[in-house]
Amino acid sequence: MGGAEAQVIPLHGPGREKPETREADVREQEGAPVVAFPGADRPAPEPLSDAARSALGFIRDRLTGDYTVDEFGFDAELTEAVFLPPLRALYKKWFRVDTFGVENLPTTGGALLVSNHSGTIPLDSLMTAVAVHDETGGRHLRGLGADLVFQVPLVGSFARKSGQTLACHADAERLLRKGELVGVWPEGFKGVGKPFASRYKLQRFGRGGFVSAALRAGVPIIPVSVIGAEEIYPKLGDIKVLARMLGLPYFPVTPFFPMLGLVGAVPLPTKWSIEFGAPIATDSFGPDAVDDPMLVFQLTDQVRESIQQTLYRRLSQRKSVFRG
Repeated sequence: MGGAEAQVIPLHGPGREKPETREADVREQEGAPVVAFPGADRPAPEPLSDAARSALGFIRDRLTGDYTVDEFGFDAELTEAVFLPPLRALYKKWFRVDTFGVENLPTTGGALLVSNHSGTIPLDSLMTAVAVHDETGGRHLRGLGADLVFQVPLVGSFARKSGQTLACHADAERLLRKGELVGVWPEGFKGVGKPFASRYKLQRFGRGGFVSAALRAGVPIIPVSVIGAEEIYPKLGDIKVLARMLGLPYFPVTPFFPMLGLVGAVPLPTKWSIEFGAPIATDSFGPDAVDDPMLVFQLTDQVRESIQQTLYRRLSQRKSVFRG
């Protein structure tokens, strides 16, 4: 004490070095079990699939409002993500649709697709839209619908958002001039609601309003023939009283509906074919051609005859309603 300084002795000085030991040696010596760190051997999560990323992107856009709707109410993103998948399943698995003449569908520019109409419930227009979309690499068919389509709750909203619009000359011409593929079913409710005995016999095509729209826009007319839709709901009768009460053009009676209720509303799994005919050019006619009633009538009759003859040809080749 008296002024003596404390001496610091290093813990691991010369001769006091710490022996090198390995953790494994310690465990072996002590017999301690090896316990892995929680989650250390867990495999890395797999990356999201394209479908999952697409779904998440769609939900994000819906929540943030970052999506586009055109002047007619068409929501392309919603159609691709929500409307087309179930329709495509019906198209491929239930009706097993075969397509012909897809090379006649333009990949760019406008065209007017004119089709026969049938089926009691107009599923033929929806299946044609799927065919056009899938065979052209993503082009949408902008259908022209009757007033009733847009007056029915939910159905009208669905139609608008999926690209349909009111069947009027002004809307048809605007879409065609924008380079869209426009679909029209000139038989209307007379075609879709005709009795089973009149299947595949085309009804009147009206006064040729669709031809006038094509002439004004200078786009080709493509005849479309659908086989198989006539038999999905064989219409045997019509309850006119109920139709008037519900504001419908007809209330169908089929072999299964309304007797079997909702089960009877399931369409029969007939085998379909859709043929896109050779385009009929309209751009070679002069600007006054639309005012020539005889020309309009001739073109209307030409389109109708083309569809009718194609229907007869396809029917003569068909061996079975359900197997094609």
